[in-house]
Amino acid sequence: MAGVESTRGWAAHHARYPLQAQTWLDKSSAFVHKLLAGTRVPAHWFYPQLKEVPPGHQSSQGEFPSQGQIKGDNSGSGPKSYNGSGDARKMHLEIVSHCWQYSHFLHYQLSSIVLHAPRKIDVTVTVFYASEDTKTQALLNFFSRNKPDNVTWNWQELPPPYLFRRAIGRNLAALNSSADWVWFTDCDETFQAGCLDALANLLADRSDPLLHPAIEYKTAPLTDDDLQAQATASADLQLRDVKLDEFSANRITRATGPLQITHGDIARAFGYCQAVSCYQKPASSWCKAHEDRVFRWLLGTQGVAIDLPGVYRIQHQSKGRQQSDSTLNRFRHLIRNRRYRINAKRHKPSQN
Repeated sequence: MAGVESTRGWAAHHARYPLQAQTWLDKSSAFVHKLLAGTRVPAHWFYPQLKEVPPGHQSSQGEFPSQGQIKGDNSGSGPKSYNGSGDARKMHLEIVSHCWQYSHFLHYQLSSIVLHAPRKIDVTVTVFYASEDTKTQALLNFFSRNKPDNVTWNWQELPPPYLFRRAIGRNLAALNSSADWVWFTDCDETFQAGCLDALANLLADRSDPLLHPAIEYKTAPLTDDDLQAQATASADLQLRDVKLDEFSANRITRATGPLQITHGDIARAFGYCQAVSCYQKPASSWCKAHEDRVFRWLLGTQGVAIDLPGVYRIQHQSKGRQQSDSTLNRFRHLIRNRRYRINAKRHKPSQN
């Protein structure tokens, strides 16, 4: 199993961002970037290097293409010469996920890839974790012995303070990925029957910087008892599938944190919020993930929707990084349930 020493780019990142307490300047910078990400202020005003877009991903103005400037013919029934070279090789996708005390959800994600293994696309599954999370370590050991065809497991261990900031692992993966496309996701997302092969068809000949599924199926926020997935002792380790009738369709309007499908050239050129130093520094506890909106701001796009089937997310009340019995967490549960009901009504796809 891969460890910290073999994490590509880890040594350089650790040297630049050693373990140290977060300063008021870091907190202020994160707050300002969160605000900027909700405005129309161009990111390249602050980060001029973002204008140096890799060839093939530019608009006529030399910047990232907008939703109306998509290149390529996306019709067809199989992987094509999507890079324009006539190369008939399979497309390569890297799925990047993080897990800290969420092994019972990661269990469903990795199981979905085994149970619905791709045939038309090669998939590398990169999971960032910490050995201190023994349940996740045991789970990854189990899946190391269950590798389907066309899938490569890539377990990447990080010290907890570097795992606690999701952008760090995503940036390491982005800069060093050899994939044609990189899907940044969360460990509660699952890929059901036909999802990954359909993605191979949809991505053929595309060069968009950022894509996202148009529809995501989600459960209501569940408890651990609902999932019956609390225990991950070795005797209980087996493949687990979800019940699809417990999910409802929700229309997605932007590339949110678990639904960010990025072109490999863009990932390698700009990393994941690499230019924003406050998102590359270690933290003492798990950080609420605001960097996905900053990532969209840096790319200058909310993402382009694609009609991808089979994207199913397990929503959950219990947060591994939070104290489940705290008053604040109970308040979060109430807000999350209310938000789910509102969004389910607002974004429910038309039945016509």
